[in-house]
Amino acid sequence: MAELVYSVGDITMDIRAKLEGSFSGVWIEGEVSNHREPGSGHHYFTLKDSFAQLSCVLFRGAASKSPVKPANGQQVKIFGNISVYEARGQYQLIAQTVQPKGFGDLQAKFEALKRKLDDEGLFAPERKKPLPVFPQRVGIVTSPTGAAIRDMLNVFGRRAPWLKILVYPARVQGEGAAEEIAAGVEYFNSLEGDLRPELVIVSRGGGSIEDLWAFNEEVVARSIAACEIPVMSGVGHEIDFTIADFVADRREPTPSAAAENAAPDGAGVKRHLGQLSANLDSLIENEIEFRKREVLSHQRELQAREPGRRIQGWIQSVDFLGERLDHVANAALDTVGRDFQGASRAFNAIHPERQCAVSADQLATLSQRLSELAVRAMEEKSRELQSLGSLMHSLSPKAVLERGFSITTDGDGKVVRDAKSLSKGDLITTTFSDGEASSEVQ
Repeated sequence: MAELVYSVGDITMDIRAKLEGSFSGVWIEGEVSNHREPGSGHHYFTLKDSFAQLSCVLFRGAASKSPVKPANGQQVKIFGNISVYEARGQYQLIAQTVQPKGFGDLQAKFEALKRKLDDEGLFAPERKKPLPVFPQRVGIVTSPTGAAIRDMLNVFGRRAPWLKILVYPARVQGEGAAEEIAAGVEYFNSLEGDLRPELVIVSRGGGSIEDLWAFNEEVVARSIAACEIPVMSGVGHEIDFTIADFVADRREPTPSAAAENAAPDGAGVKRHLGQLSANLDSLIENEIEFRKREVLSHQRELQAREPGRRIQGWIQSVDFLGERLDHVANAALDTVGRDFQGASRAFNAIHPERQCAVSADQLATLSQRLSELAVRAMEEKSRELQSLGSLMHSLSPKAVLERGFSITTDGDGKVVRDAKSLSKGDLITTTFSDGEASSEVQ
């Protein structure tokens, strides 16, 4: 029986098939060394521990989705498939994702603390405090040397230069960072008066779950929940979530976004105020124009009802009645005169001696009747004239003033009809029955 002889390629392919079939979808942990990243974007490195080493490759597509990128000295946990690099006859790990070592433990701790605080109601929407609309002072708990604070100060300087920014320096990763962040929140909450900020922001830039872990510590969550000042979180990138985000009164995806939404845009506020001012000016001008038309209308109405004009009409009526009285008196005298002439002719036609006594009596009677008629007519007209005169006097401005009334005019001599038409400092003149008095509106 002939022996089975493999070529190098065939045996390598066979080994590859067996390895890939036996070690597909495995987790391997170790330390990264000999890392290199050529222009292709693929990552080549060695995963080692104290007993052995394993060649690994993380292709560019998988690297773009991996939580972290490999780096020398990094302790990682890698998920992938064991395969063979046939050109060198070398087995290797084709990595699909790279996570920091202990990532699973941290995630478990994260979920456990999240459930605990959620059960206590620390994430409840009803306990969220509203953020101030126009804060004057903002406290920030972050690293004083990190990129996050520089980005935030740039945003504040552009959008809200009036803000007073208070920075509490704190480490944002590593041992003791959580305690410093919590101390910063408690410090701002303890301030009083003009030093007390109206908003507190806890922030840092992006990173791995280990880098952001300080914001997942219970001490930080408790300090945010106990803070009486509204707290905004701006931690990591948009895809990063921490316990601090859930407890804070408002979560922003990045430090820059937190600065953008902590205060209104000053330029936009200025434009809005300008529009409001223009609208107010327009309303005031329209109201002034309306009041002017209203005053002119009242003025025309007053002129139409002016007492002086009515008195002038009554004077004309008195003159007319006087003329009528004269006409009646003259007509009566003419009638009497004609009667007298007729009597005289009749007297001349008869014998004077016989008619003398009769004529004398008639003459006396007519003369008395004429006198009585003239007196009665004059008395009646006089009474009418006196009545009109009394009425005319009672309606005259002077009589109105003598009854205790007064007339007030402004500096232009116009009658003041209500107090709303006066302003502080206006000079006014008050006319009484016996004189005038000038005064200043206080």
